Amino acid sequence: MARATTAGGVGRAVILLALVLGVGTGCPGEPPLKNAVGRLRLSQERVDFPVAYPGTTRAAEVRVVNAGRAPLDVTWTAVPEPFSLVDALPARVQTGEVPVRLRFSPQAVGTYEVTVTGTSSDGGEVALVLVAEAKPIPDCFTPVTCATATFDVATEQCVETLLPDGTACDPGNSCLIGATCQAGRCRGTERACDDGNACTTDVCHALDGCTSVPAPPCPGDGKCQVGTCDPKKGCGLAPAKDGTFCGTARGCDDADVCVEGDCVRRNLPDGFLCAQASPCQGEGVCRGPVCERPAAVPLTMDWSYDARSRDNLHDMLVGPEGDVTLSGFYGTPVLNAASASPVRSNAAGRRCMLWNDRLLCMDLPRDGTVSLLERATGAPRWTFTLSEARPDIAGRTLTLFLARLAVMAPDRLAALFEAYPAGQSRDTLCRMYFLVVLDAFGKMVSAQELTDPLLSECNHPHPFGLASDAAGDLYVSFARSMNSGAPLQAGSPTLLMAFSSDGVPRWRKNEPFRSGELAVANGLLLPEFGTQALKTADGSPAGAIPQAFGRAVATRTVAVPSAPGTTVNWSSSLSSTPAATELKGFKLPGLDPLWTYSLKAGQLLTTKELRLASLPVGAGLPPETVVLTTAADTSGEKTEWLLVGVRPGDGSEAFQCPMSYEARTFPQLLELAPGALMVMDGAERCGECDPPFANSQARFMRFVTPGLLPAKEPWPGTFGGPGHGHHETAAH
Repeated sequence: MARATTAGGVGRAVILLALVLGVGTGCPGEPPLKNAVGRLRLSQERVDFPVAYPGTTRAAEVRVVNAGRAPLDVTWTAVPEPFSLVDALPARVQTGEVPVRLRFSPQAVGTYEVTVTGTSSDGGEVALVLVAEAKPIPDCFTPVTCATATFDVATEQCVETLLPDGTACDPGNSCLIGATCQAGRCRGTERACDDGNACTTDVCHALDGCTSVPAPPCPGDGKCQVGTCDPKKGCGLAPAKDGTFCGTARGCDDADVCVEGDCVRRNLPDGFLCAQASPCQGEGVCRGPVCERPAAVPLTMDWSYDARSRDNLHDMLVGPEGDVTLSGFYGTPVLNAASASPVRSNAAGRRCMLWNDRLLCMDLPRDGTVSLLERATGAPRWTFTLSEARPDIAGRTLTLFLARLAVMAPDRLAALFEAYPAGQSRDTLCRMYFLVVLDAFGKMVSAQELTDPLLSECNHPHPFGLASDAAGDLYVSFARSMNSGAPLQAGSPTLLMAFSSDGVPRWRKNEPFRSGELAVANGLLLPEFGTQALKTADGSPAGAIPQAFGRAVATRTVAVPSAPGTTVNWSSSLSSTPAATELKGFKLPGLDPLWTYSLKAGQLLTTKELRLASLPVGAGLPPETVVLTTAADTSGEKTEWLLVGVRPGDGSEAFQCPMSYEARTFPQLLELAPGALMVMDGAERCGECDPPFANSQARFMRFVTPGLLPAKEPWPGTFGGPGHGHHETAAH
């Protein structure tokens, strides 16, 4: 009896195939052959059908062959389901062969096998095994909010179908209301926020909804009219304080100053305030023709944390209120580290950054997980685990973990996942990468595998740079790794890839230089080890400068690259470091040379680290922006470390502040808090690698810097140190 099995078991069907001796005719015109014996054969003894799905059909073919000279009469029995015949088995087989098409049409998931045998009247026998498998129809994961995806069994691919325009959707942003699908994207109307106070800026927080922050200073009008604000009426004008500088003459004998709202030239009396205070130097006052200032006093340290003997910590980030988070490569983060009651995370993670006023950590509490935590307590607001959201991706990979994170917008986060391919050993240098875009609530907006010939090479290709611009578009820099263990050193060439804020690919190109961090300013992409800027619109070449961009910062109109020869990699001898003594500014967007700032004799720029800060200049006047870096003064018996401020508009020196402390290395990370400068030193692992300084045990310090604030300019700065995803904030 023939038996077929489904998922519950395997059965066999045996069909007797008779071989019949027959007498046929010979060649035309010849008498019939006597005693001719037929010989029945099958073209193959086993047929393996392609994998099918319930409700689908797969076809195969076998040939019945008569190798003799006489026809054969054959008796066939039925083929059991889910197998069937397209062509009837031939009852009489002439000499030669007869093709027979078979079908496999499963209605249930399972494995199937039947054996077909046949015997002839003289005892001859043939057998054919039919084998097939029916798999479940795979789930298709919707790539975006406004689409559905179904599995096409014919192409064995997931097919995306956009939802009709007007379908209600969740935008993943508290600031969008009435959201509906439009051309496959979830669009809504901006939520109106108004607290009734004209002197605040009403903003909407993607996670928390409407809130208010102090408004920017009201603009003045002319040289001696400063802006004022009334909570009911809004911005107005008032005469500038008498004595406010208003023209080009700034000396104490002749100065252009405001008097009762007019700009006039006066000889300034002794004791007149002729210079604003800097973080380390008091106000200047006139003494005869000279504007005298007290000597600069060293910046004082009021907090430090040394991880050398206890923690794998080599990274820091500073919240808007000045709270400090310390983290490391699979270290246990310390939250609110500079407070009286620091909080240690209950799980190890890798690299944290700030997003939506919270702490965003990768691979915490486990690999392949992104967690958004409250900064003070570490309590999770949400977590996202790729293997849970996309089990199809998990099934193709040996292990999943985070490679990089980057802020794209208040409601868009780029999470770049790295994986070992399934079937590989854990020492493989082959890699897979998946770009996932998340919204403000940790919901997946899109997910895709990144493919390119460079990424298919088994030399540990790695994303050494991520950046995003004010529009939320993302830029990624890939290259092969020159070593196998963290921190990874980048090779060349560089693969650059650009994506929209929803993760849609925009352009890609290869460049010959070594891969590194990326910065974005005014429509230009500035690669760390390149000298040629690229247009963010299409990757085409733009202006070039005579040096590498390094870890550049930028205002709306000026880009300031790191000084050539500077690094964040520590060498125990300053004499082995090239003598970098100049910082240069380049005008945006053409990158024409604008200014050169030179240090004093005996001073050296040592670090690539640059930051933008703002410094108050007077009541009713907007603060000025300064570029911060550090320098070493080697002119004395003992090296002295300096905080240097340079005005990006003209390259003039704003201040030089001594930093009184026993340095372990030169300052390797700089971060700003309100009225304070955070410094990291003591990391001896590679800082120009990824992750930077991995497995170092660094020291963290806070120096009091009165009046100094993080800049409000749009700038391609880092969130918590290099390698956290540069982002150009929107201009206001």
